[in-house]
Amino acid sequence: MKVATFTVRATERQSARWKQAAEAYGHASVGTWLAEAADAHLDGLRRAGRPVPLAWHKGRFTVHLEGGETTVRGYVSPPFGAFYGSPAGVPSYRGGQRFTLVYIPQARIVATMRTLAHCKGLASELARLWVRWGGNEPAEDPGPILDRHRRESL
Repeated sequence: MKVATFTVRATERQSARWKQAAEAYGHASVGTWLAEAADAHLDGLRRAGRPVPLAWHKGRFTVHLEGGETTVRGYVSPPFGAFYGSPAGVPSYRGGQRFTLVYIPQARIVATMRTLAHCKGLASELARLWVRWGGNEPAEDPGPILDRHRRESL
């Protein structure tokens, strides 16, 4: 198993409370208790149906556009990417164009939305499904989620 290391800053009061909680729950260190607490928090979000938080950064990715496959610049949060443009391509000006969400492993366009924020919101909701089904066969039909986001972005 690969392990990642994180540094967490805490106030003196938080440190004391975390040490007490770690000891009360039988953990040898605060770090193992924090890891369990963070996992429990994310599991609770998932069970509640809340969107998965995604971290976005600028990057390049490949997408299948109407004119063929091309590499575009945009925002990436695996397994999704979003770029300024439409399935027709990337415009040279910002004249009423939209943002397009892409499923990067297949370079497949998911949806074209009015704003980048709409693309990011849709990606957060779809992340639960895409991660579970790997982009092949959905455990749930993503259609209702796509339809709702399209309506909200108008």
